[in-house]
Amino acid sequence: MMGIFSIVTTEILPIGLLTSIGSSFRISDGTAGLMMTLPGFLAAISAPAVTLATARIDRRLMLCALMFLLALANFLAAAAPTYWLVLVSRVMVGITIGGFWSIGAGLATRLVRSESVGRATAVIFSAVPLGSVLGVPVGTFIGDRAGWRTAFAVMGILASGVFLMLLLVLPALPAVQVTRLRVLRDMLRSISTRFALLVTFLIVMAHFGTYTYVAPFLEQVTHVGPGLITVFLLAYGVAGIVGNFVGGAMVARRPRAAFGVAAGMLAGATLLLPVLGRWEFGAIALLIVWGIAYGAVPVSSQTWFSRSAPHAPEAASVLFTASFQATISLGALAGGVIVDRASPSTVMALGGATATLMVLTVWIHFTKRISWAEDT
Repeated sequence: MMGIFSIVTTEILPIGLLTSIGSSFRISDGTAGLMMTLPGFLAAISAPAVTLATARIDRRLMLCALMFLLALANFLAAAAPTYWLVLVSRVMVGITIGGFWSIGAGLATRLVRSESVGRATAVIFSAVPLGSVLGVPVGTFIGDRAGWRTAFAVMGILASGVFLMLLLVLPALPAVQVTRLRVLRDMLRSISTRFALLVTFLIVMAHFGTYTYVAPFLEQVTHVGPGLITVFLLAYGVAGIVGNFVGGAMVARRPRAAFGVAAGMLAGATLLLPVLGRWEFGAIALLIVWGIAYGAVPVSSQTWFSRSAPHAPEAASVLFTASFQATISLGALAGGVIVDRASPSTVMALGGATATLMVLTVWIHFTKRISWAEDT
């Protein structure tokens, strides 16, 4: 959980610092958004590549190596004199994300008793909203007070600490089920896996196409200062923790309903932001709704993939990670193009429309009564 917290925080840290980093290098918000685009693309490639290439290596050793790479990436970003070196550091972050998520997301079954797997998985995925609760607001606060480079340096120190913890605390985790390319190909033939890919694409596209540019929206539309943006992001993150555990409890019993409700709430929040987000109260209220909604998304998506391939948990994690991270990149890239050519409000409206499509897709999955175990 601490490893994924460090990864999630590092990945989305530029969201709260986008304007200051852009100003430092004299680039537009859309160009600065490449810091979100690159890690996702690299993670999508490295998820299957790293997992397949290291299939026979002890998983504990792999997690430690990847966390060490994350620490180096953060220190490089903190010291980078030019923007292209910042992007190099984000490539390193992407490799870490793809490998660590694919290996770590499904490890609960090997670390706890079978009756505790569900709770342990929720704890692991609580790192996602915790990254929003503590990581982004605290990173934004540090960036406002001591500069954005200091925020990345602090993350480098945290990643180094987590590396030592993994080295000292985790038991040996020899590879017990080698993930092969054939297993991934077989998963893609399943209707449930294809639906999992589609709903994950739509909801993550909707979220990161909008949330990547929430700071410019709050500055330009709500007209709040940097200090208040930190408070708004903190409220969003706290709501995300609630959404993670509520969603985790609900998705175990009703996976379609959990995912569909989360998408509906996200759609409503982003569609209403251009209207009600002009006022501070309206903006923070909708960010809380948004936080609850997105808090349930990662655990819901992982559950859909796991149910589609209960016989191959690591392969399910690979597909989950690759699809999730690739869509983060596409969402951030699409949002950057739109925000540079139109406005943050337009980005919010289009993201809400995409989330609405996801709700319709879940409804189709329900009405067709597709079995999770169906393979054709």
